[in-house]
Amino acid sequence: MPDQNRPWLNHYSKAVPAHIDYPDLTMPQHLEKVAKEFPDRDAAVFAGVRLNFQTLQAMVNKCANALVDLGVKKGDRVAIMAPNCPQYVLSFMATLKLGAVVVQVNPMYVERELEHILNDSGAEIIIAYDAFYPLISKVRSVTPLKKVILFMLGQPSGTADENALKAEELLMQYPAEFDQVPVNMDDDVAVFQYTGGTTGVSKGAMLTHRNITANALQVSSWFENLEYGKEKVLCALPFFHSYAMTTCMNFSIINAATMIIMPRFEIKQCLELIKEHQPTFFPGAPTMYIAINNYPNVQEYGINSIKGCISGSAPLPLEVAEKFEQLTGGNLVEGYGLSETSPVTHCNPIMGLRKAGSIGIPLPDTECKIVDLETGERELPPGEVGELCIKGPQVMKGYWNMPEETAKTLRNGWVNTGDIAKMDEDGYFYIVDRKKDMIIAGGFNIYPREIEEVLFEHPKVLEAVVAGVPDPYRGETVKAFVVLKQGEQATEEEIIQYCRDNLAKYKVPRLVEFRTELPKTIVGKVLRRTLREEEIKKQQAKGE
Repeated sequence: MPDQNRPWLNHYSKAVPAHIDYPDLTMPQHLEKVAKEFPDRDAAVFAGVRLNFQTLQAMVNKCANALVDLGVKKGDRVAIMAPNCPQYVLSFMATLKLGAVVVQVNPMYVERELEHILNDSGAEIIIAYDAFYPLISKVRSVTPLKKVILFMLGQPSGTADENALKAEELLMQYPAEFDQVPVNMDDDVAVFQYTGGTTGVSKGAMLTHRNITANALQVSSWFENLEYGKEKVLCALPFFHSYAMTTCMNFSIINAATMIIMPRFEIKQCLELIKEHQPTFFPGAPTMYIAINNYPNVQEYGINSIKGCISGSAPLPLEVAEKFEQLTGGNLVEGYGLSETSPVTHCNPIMGLRKAGSIGIPLPDTECKIVDLETGERELPPGEVGELCIKGPQVMKGYWNMPEETAKTLRNGWVNTGDIAKMDEDGYFYIVDRKKDMIIAGGFNIYPREIEEVLFEHPKVLEAVVAGVPDPYRGETVKAFVVLKQGEQATEEEIIQYCRDNLAKYKVPRLVEFRTELPKTIVGKVLRRTLREEEIKKQQAKGE
């Protein structure tokens, strides 16, 4: 008898189950297990260096001992600021092993953003790539930071001084044994995953040990052709983002897979790594698959080793998926998630029915419903548009130190996503509109309010509004509409440079349009959507 309320259950099979088991093992304990089973298997490949699971495990234990000696206790926050590298993985696992909380720091943050995240989290220690030390030094006196541990990637950057500890020297002093500090899988927080918000202030989603391990297991169950201890994962997505944390780092460790680590995505380097190491899984964003699809003679790089990919962060165009599958012979499907859910909640089946434009069906043990936009309490039938709500083992504990925001988002265990969606008769979900005003450019979530607040600080700016406008490569790009104060003059480059000085690179507007006034409602609210629609019409008129 089909389930009318949960029609997606009809699409599960023995290979992709509706329910899976979640052992009471932290991520470091999963690593311990794999290190015993596959001690000599490559855990990570980075910049020509190979690191096996036994060595990674030993380095994690050394790092955990060092952190304890520096005064880190269970529940303390440890910030990590680095590009993708093995040091990120061992710092992450060591922090969780002693029951402390990882604060994921975007390495593209500028001074103002770094200061906020350190003050909000209360992190007293940071582990970072040494090239970021000048930035860390600028905020150290106005944040709780007491200790800074720096590691090198290749040659030293020359920026360290006596106020920072060198990781390479520090770890040599400690033994390679360390037992997991007991944690409550369901209550103890493992990660602060910062997410933007319409308030313009980043919120720390508190992800428990259960959240992050459950989500990696849920994603693992999705791949019917996954072979434990035999896979290789191309890690081009940034580890500091929840998407890569789960689908690249934690997925690899749980499945004894080799991480082929890229510090950042660059198409030529990516293809050279594919050619040399033959990855089998490649979680990514549409821009990455577009780059591969359009690279000259791409099949000469052995891309047919890739057998499974989940695309996230932005909508996946059907023609991109079809061409990628044709070139690789693998499967590329679109999924969905958010920081508050560790992050993956939905995906199109790898082998089963896929629907263009759909985010697919919920992962195992994930409940979903569409509720009315007026009250948020009435569940809607298939075909009707409302707010997507999600419940499952991957749902966060709440926002750090933000009870009111938590109460708005978490209701009786359900995450109110703020995304407008619908479900069809088969239980496939479709995002109709995104979180109010949010821009997704190149896979990054960008909140206009934060950029607008920076623009309003410019001495020449009277009014400003930011909108996402269509972009053939990035999906959307950031455009600022600016009204200058009377008698003032400014150039597009001047406004953009001001934003560069105060925002991470991916948030900086690519386009600036000066206007004498902005369209508004009768009560003075700027009509952001009107500006976006005008821009779309302009592009259509030009035939772009």
